[in-house]
Amino acid sequence: MKKVAYREIPAMTFGWLTAVVALGAMVVAALLAVLHMEHSGHWVTGMTNQVVWGTPHVFAVFLIVAASGALNVASIGSVFGRETYQPLGRMSALMAIALLAGGLAVLVLDLGRPDRLDIAMTHFNFKSIFAWNVILYTGFFVIVGFYLWTMMDWTMKWAYKTAAVGAFLWRLVLTTGTGSIFGFLMAREAYSTAVMAPMFIAMSFAFGMAIFLLVLMATYNCCGRPVSLELVQRKGRLLGLFCAANLYFVAVQHVTALYFAERGGVEAFILTNGGIYTWLFWLGQVVIGGLLPIFILYQTNPPRSMVRLASIMVVLGGLAQVYVIIIGGQAWPLTLFPGMEVSSSFLDGQIAGYAPSLPEVVLGLGGFAIAMLIALIGMTFLRILPASLAHGAEAELEVLHAEAVIEAEPAPAE
Repeated sequence: MKKVAYREIPAMTFGWLTAVVALGAMVVAALLAVLHMEHSGHWVTGMTNQVVWGTPHVFAVFLIVAASGALNVASIGSVFGRETYQPLGRMSALMAIALLAGGLAVLVLDLGRPDRLDIAMTHFNFKSIFAWNVILYTGFFVIVGFYLWTMMDWTMKWAYKTAAVGAFLWRLVLTTGTGSIFGFLMAREAYSTAVMAPMFIAMSFAFGMAIFLLVLMATYNCCGRPVSLELVQRKGRLLGLFCAANLYFVAVQHVTALYFAERGGVEAFILTNGGIYTWLFWLGQVVIGGLLPIFILYQTNPPRSMVRLASIMVVLGGLAQVYVIIIGGQAWPLTLFPGMEVSSSFLDGQIAGYAPSLPEVVLGLGGFAIAMLIALIGMTFLRILPASLAHGAEAELEVLHAEAVIEAEPAPAE
């Protein structure tokens, strides 16, 4: 493998300041939305006692799932020995940490009592998958942080391979745990299936790679650093493969559910007569988030703009997919006593209504802003990005220039 020079991105430029101010404003707006919901009560949101996980949970789960997938680039380079992926391992690990932090920030702020988080983190019911996820999330930060350390510090190279394998296995377990949240909910007919775990793994690969590609192209374009079209196309084809895998597991989920007579109602609700949920499933999740990106990415030599468009479509389709899973699954009437007939005068057997409120959407977007702000600060103060991702003579010149800049930097004062 040829030598790679890493450089920080320049700080205090117009573009850098614009990004920091814009992302900071989104974070402040999210905090104000939280204060508004906490002060006024959850009646100002679209959530009810039937739909208890609203739009913030959609963003939170999306970011948490994408965090696992963002680490895929580093895993391919280190665990599977693909040298062309290794230069981007640092950025991959940083993006994974940033996305998980953004997702968990939304999750914590949407709990209703974020001041009691210490109780959730110190009192565990190990029969609950939620308790296990607290351990999985915190462990992810520790293991991926150590993995990033082994990539950046040459004195830690002895632990590089072990950390890489550990991070790879841990992220699979983490995504399995996230999918199992829904797989274990037996009272919800739209959930309660073991295929949720592998489907969430496939979702993570697609969502994480899409966000990684968008951040990669935006960062190198803003910094004026070269990135080869071949590299973008190669990762784009990998993204297309992940989209196909996601569609496959979605098909398995619904075909399996249709096999059981008691799930015919909820399947008809999602697939045919569910209104907004049916539209989001077919148009948002299947077409925009799956079929169109695959078609675009597997064209002969697609330009960067098309790879960027396909990545944006995967992100939008991913949000639609998580929305259908979380909100659509709750909108279907809850089965309190499976196999029993239950009647009441309170919304018995009725589809629950839900409309996202502005504070919920702002809080969810704030999670994205937190993730991007962490990634931006990390790339500014740490040597995360390669000086060049070009090929051939152009790449060699960029590396020599980067080494000259690094050597010319003044030594720190003692």
